[in-house]
Amino acid sequence: MAKFPFFDAYGVEKQIKSLFGKTVHMKTGAYLVVEHTEALHVFDVNSGNRAKSDNSQEENALEVNLEAAVEVARQLRLRDMGGIIVVDFIDLHSQENRKLLFDKLKEEMKSDRAKHNILPPSKFGLIQITRQRLRPEINVEVLETCPNCNGTGKAQPSSLFVDQISNALRFIIQDQNEKNITLNVHPYIEAYIKQGKWFKSKQWKWYFEYKQKIAVQGIESYGFMEYHFFNKDMDEIVI
Repeated sequence: MAKFPFFDAYGVEKQIKSLFGKTVHMKTGAYLVVEHTEALHVFDVNSGNRAKSDNSQEENALEVNLEAAVEVARQLRLRDMGGIIVVDFIDLHSQENRKLLFDKLKEEMKSDRAKHNILPPSKFGLIQITRQRLRPEINVEVLETCPNCNGTGKAQPSSLFVDQISNALRFIIQDQNEKNITLNVHPYIEAYIKQGKWFKSKQWKWYFEYKQKIAVQGIESYGFMEYHFFNKDMDEIVI
């Protein structure tokens, strides 16, 4: 069986990028948007598709805010964000609910070893936090410039790119006499190669042409126009 790269097999890279991206999704569908400026850091709480029809708007807002309080405290520790942090929670009209939210955030921040101070919510739903940084702030770049179009937004058509792969495959089989070949590509290209009925897909056309099955795997960490061939021992085939 062909082996996946370790980070793809366990989703490590995906988890890292989801932890440090601009948008942080929570299990119930709500999410945080994290913005950084020279003066402060901002968390914006959004309910997303998180809403229970049998609850009032106030109850839904409270539930989302309580969940967000847990994630904000976690993100502050993960990223070691210091200085002034402003959290824009969903507006709560009840003074009792605002106190519940404030107490929840304080409780979640208790495990934070960094010195911090939390101010009560303002009438606009803003909570201000000051926090001491323990180490240089962790900043993982999750946005990438497309290596194929260099940010222009235009890339080679999938059909022409697959023809390029087909030419490389023909050389590997006919000139290098390789067998038991695995092709690793971006998941979008994998879908393009496998699309259609079994006798119409590109993968099956290769089978009929070369009398051997070419395994095709989608690798999330690959660039859109990146591909590599591997032999039965999963050693890369150099073209």
